[in-house]
Amino acid sequence: MRLEQRAHVPLALAVAAPVGAAIAALALCSLLLLWADASVARAYGLMLEGALGSRFAIAETLARAAPLILTGLAVAVAFRAKLWNIGAEGQLYAGALAAVAVASQPVVDSAWLIVPLMLLAGAAAGAVLLIGPALLKLRLGVDEVVTTLLLNFIMLLFVGMMLEGPMQDPMSLGWPQSEPIADSAVLPPLLEKTRLHAGLLMALVAAVLVWFLMARTTLGFAIRATGANAGAARFAGLPVGRTVLATAAISGALAGLAGVGEVAGLKGYVTQDLSPGYGYSGIVVAMLAQLSPVGVVPAALFIAAVFVGADSMSRSLGVSSYLADLIVATSLLTMLVAVLVSRYRIRRG
Repeated sequence: MRLEQRAHVPLALAVAAPVGAAIAALALCSLLLLWADASVARAYGLMLEGALGSRFAIAETLARAAPLILTGLAVAVAFRAKLWNIGAEGQLYAGALAAVAVASQPVVDSAWLIVPLMLLAGAAAGAVLLIGPALLKLRLGVDEVVTTLLLNFIMLLFVGMMLEGPMQDPMSLGWPQSEPIADSAVLPPLLEKTRLHAGLLMALVAAVLVWFLMARTTLGFAIRATGANAGAARFAGLPVGRTVLATAAISGALAGLAGVGEVAGLKGYVTQDLSPGYGYSGIVVAMLAQLSPVGVVPAALFIAAVFVGADSMSRSLGVSSYLADLIVATSLLTMLVAVLVSRYRIRRG
């Protein structure tokens, strides 16, 4: 018996793969619930209720999904070109710092000016943080997995230095947080008395634009061709180096926008715990979506529902909310198996 790659993956199998991976992850994690002497049916019922059981729960799930959509898109775009961006977490924080730098003490207090500038600054900061590793890969052959991963830690240390130094809020009484952004820079809420804000609309628009870029533009074709076979793409005359740099700029910008959304939509300032790991979770989102910009949206909603539901379930059952992290991590592993099953088939002889 041997594995043979399918010439074409059927649509039904492509859709079933992520669904099956999510179900398998939940099934595997149910063993941990049994180990903790908890009812699996009650635990998952409470998770579902906590994520979707009320207007507030739905709003919270959607609010959590917004940054996951953007980091998922960032990873999906980069991985399509085989640029292994593991640094979306650091790029998110770079975008958040840039947003505060632009919007905390604006020269002109006008939302029509501040918000676009804030978005541009955040996107540019995230892009710069990935262009560096991309250049190192192209010029020196440095592995971008290592550089982007290490930049996450460097960026967090830099954030800590800035929050205890030049960007610290003088009214924070020594607490490490930045100055708040101006009221005119705050993204408007979508539902009153909830945390859901216009950052969700920004994320959905980004998903549509990334789909259009990848499916309907020459740059999207170049990204897909570079990822499929960089040597063949170069032989065919495609500018592989420029394509990789453009991919890095787009990917980093999307992750930077996730940081802007968290600052301008939720907290209003930067802290060292601004992100609970949205950059890393974006890898799982992208893999569940099979690197599809359209698939990123439901994948992000699933991961967000797991996080929100696990918090609610933990308070009711006394089971650790770290179960959500286990489900997310297990989803990545099961998705890798699902991709293998969907793209390859067993041949006898």
